[in-house]
Amino acid sequence: MEQLSNNEYNILVVEDDKEIRDGIEIFLKSQGYHVYKAADGVEGLEVIGRETIHLAIVDIMMPRMDGVTMTIKLREHHEFPVIMLSAKSEETDKVIGLNIGADDYVTKPFTPLELMARVNSQLRRYTRYNEADKAGDCRDIIDFNGLVINRATHECTLYDRELGLTPIEFDILWMLCENRGQVISAERLFESVWGEKYLDRNNTVMVHIRRLREKMGEPSRNPRFIKTVWGVGYKID
Repeated sequence: MEQLSNNEYNILVVEDDKEIRDGIEIFLKSQGYHVYKAADGVEGLEVIGRETIHLAIVDIMMPRMDGVTMTIKLREHHEFPVIMLSAKSEETDKVIGLNIGADDYVTKPFTPLELMARVNSQLRRYTRYNEADKAGDCRDIIDFNGLVINRATHECTLYDRELGLTPIEFDILWMLCENRGQVISAERLFESVWGEKYLDRNNTVMVHIRRLREKMGEPSRNPRFIKTVWGVGYKID
């Protein structure tokens, strides 16, 4: 994907609260984005089925189909970023959202500037992810122990099995593989992949590492590839 101007990005807002839905739309449009709206997960999937969407902002608690179910279903066919919204601040909501394939999580109430920063960050990453399709440089391939990662095509296979990684999962795995043998802290991973300042007690990286291990079929104890160095970070030997 070429770098688009804001008015070429289509953002889907799925939120059952009309006031919040319309408020997000107004702010996104003021930044030049094209906005589609849906009141629940069913409507959201219908929009995705007929329009080209580059990012979705999805509330967790909605009637008919909640945001978790919707995200699981859209991840079967789409890799665009998903930012989840929730009125709850419990860590379990965040973990659930990230575990089922969301890329980021924002707790209500939030400021327009906070949401916009997350949107811009995710769209930058999504654009970089798709631009790699045009590359095809053999230097962008890491191949060892049955794991093959192609940064040009953003494909990743383990023993010839496609892992189906999200852009964030791919970036984390690439960074660890590119620095094989080195311990990379959660702070460094977060600030490099997310492009934001790392805050204490942020378990976002841990959740994504867990998802990577699950997709790779790694045991929770003594994983072969991604190892935890307690109190320091993660590494791949």
